[in-house]
Amino acid sequence: MKKFNYGTDHLTIGICLDIAAGKVQGVINEEAAARIHTSWKEVEKIVHTHMPVYGINTGFGPLCDTRISEEDTSLLQSNILKSHSVGVGKPIPQEIAKLMLITKVQALAQGYSGIAPQTLERIIWHINNDVVPVVPEKGSVGASGDLAPLSHLFLPLIGLGYVNVGDEKHPAGDILKQHNLQPLVLGPKEGLALINGTQFILAFAIKAVERLNNLLNTADLIGAMSLEGLMGSGRPFDARLHAIRPYKGTRLVAKRLAALLEGSAIGNAHVDCDRVQDPYSLRCMPQVHGASRNAWLHLKELTEIELNSVTDNPVIFNADDTISGGNFHGQPLALPLDYATVAAAELGNIADRRCYLMSEGRYGLPKLLTEHAGLNSGLMIPQYTTAALVTENKTFCFPASADSVPTSLGQEDHVSMGSISGRKLHMVLDNLEYIQAIELLYASQAMEFRRPLQSTPVIESLHQLVRQYVPFIKEDRIFADDINALHQIIINGEFQSIANETAQKHNINITDDDEFGIY
Repeated sequence: MKKFNYGTDHLTIGICLDIAAGKVQGVINEEAAARIHTSWKEVEKIVHTHMPVYGINTGFGPLCDTRISEEDTSLLQSNILKSHSVGVGKPIPQEIAKLMLITKVQALAQGYSGIAPQTLERIIWHINNDVVPVVPEKGSVGASGDLAPLSHLFLPLIGLGYVNVGDEKHPAGDILKQHNLQPLVLGPKEGLALINGTQFILAFAIKAVERLNNLLNTADLIGAMSLEGLMGSGRPFDARLHAIRPYKGTRLVAKRLAALLEGSAIGNAHVDCDRVQDPYSLRCMPQVHGASRNAWLHLKELTEIELNSVTDNPVIFNADDTISGGNFHGQPLALPLDYATVAAAELGNIADRRCYLMSEGRYGLPKLLTEHAGLNSGLMIPQYTTAALVTENKTFCFPASADSVPTSLGQEDHVSMGSISGRKLHMVLDNLEYIQAIELLYASQAMEFRRPLQSTPVIESLHQLVRQYVPFIKEDRIFADDINALHQIIINGEFQSIANETAQKHNINITDDDEFGIY
């Protein structure tokens, strides 16, 4: 198995996801171990010299001026995990919780936090053995770190809280006993080091980058199918047009659409038609899909910076040089997460417009994409669902980062609310996956009315994939079943995989530029 060296190697989104999936093993090498040990010993010096350093021998938040005795410094650290475990709501997905563990190890292993080596070893044990802490979804304001969720994440270290083993929830203490492990006794600074940081926000950002990347690629593929069903023009995707307005995302989408449509018999059949230009939802796919790609690229770049950052407080350079700063503040991720939320919602907006366009009965298509409208409603109502979903997404687009509620008796008087930004983005992505499934239902139906004309190899392979799960609509049926089937092939990657395999087989270049990858 490939190995990743925590604290010394550069962690990417793809590698982080691979560690969570068990494809890569994260380890602590000698260099990182030396840094960790040195930082741990520097904290011990601070305790013995009685120099006041926040969170080591003082209280927390507004209690920062309250001194803690040397003998109570350990109790202080277990108390913070217990008192800060105030999360509410449903548990977050296990993968997100595991990503939190991985990203926390990467931050702590850089040697600025005073964490004990055995504490990091225990966290890595949780990762490698899929003993995943149960973390409630709500309660973080995204500054002073994701305090509540991180406290729940690390309660199992001291034998408290709950963990998931497979699909079963257990008291953490019971699982430790089963593995002959004792709860840890946290040393000075350790509890604070564990809960200071942005790992809740970061884990949601990592998963959002992966999910939105899939949906951006899918948007181009389904959009090309819709264009073929509507007999739209490929001229707006000419590289020369986008060279004179050269946004990275726009140029990439135009290149992909041009490659997907090149040589289409459907496209060639109406080259000399009298339609001057297509509606915006077809003609402006590079500009709209591309703008969302630019937002994704910004989120990816900042997420990767955060993946390799130290987000603790205070930061320990040595016993005589500690800084109480604000590296725990979630604003650097909160803003791009909110931006990406709007970008994802816009992919849904334009997809809904294409669904509506295909149902109007224009451009040679039957009204509601059914030959016997009247007795059959055809594809009238699925667009109601896209309309509902895009409107729901709009309600999620208010930026959580635009709000701040002072906490900690005013000591922590500006917070990011980035934890809400991350969760809202995933709500929008959930809806977008269904919107795309519905557009795929419309696009595959519309293409049937262009027969016997064929599209290009990639588009035809996607159409054939759809027909494996959803037959041509001749009369009304329960369309929710069709939507759910298409939703599944989108989220499990099958739709994208078939496109890539066919493109490779026919030497069609629809791959993303390296800059748009996650490794």
